[in-house]
Amino acid sequence: MRLHKPVLRASVPVCVLAGVSVAAWAAWLGWDQQYDVRPDGSTSGPYAVWQVVGLVLTLLVPVCWAAARGHSAAAVGGTTAGLTLAACVDWADDASGLFVVGVVLVMAATFVATAVVSAVIDTLRRDLPLTR
Repeated sequence: MRLHKPVLRASVPVCVLAGVSVAAWAAWLGWDQQYDVRPDGSTSGPYAVWQVVGLVLTLLVPVCWAAARGHSAAAVGGTTAGLTLAACVDWADDASGLFVVGVVLVMAATFVATAVVSAVIDTLRRDLPLTR
């Protein structure tokens, strides 16, 4: 079976954004697997706020870039797929099975956030005379 060029052309941005998302997860969160124990005995983590903020800001660039070039669906789908896959692989060793809840939350939050950012960028792209 031979893929048509439009199908192939449409799938490239999705795959690129998914790959960038997986790589960003690995760079910002993938290496940190230890919970932090506070002096009072409580635990937090394994991720610090700065790591999650770094991931979000890193992914904001390719999402905005793709949406500005008319690939809003790829920005949403690729980023959501990449982060969902990364979270699933990273957290799959949880014996309780509760990691599935976290993965679904990552998927939902990524979908909503990238959809909002893409919609804003897409609207600006159509309304600003400099981007035509």
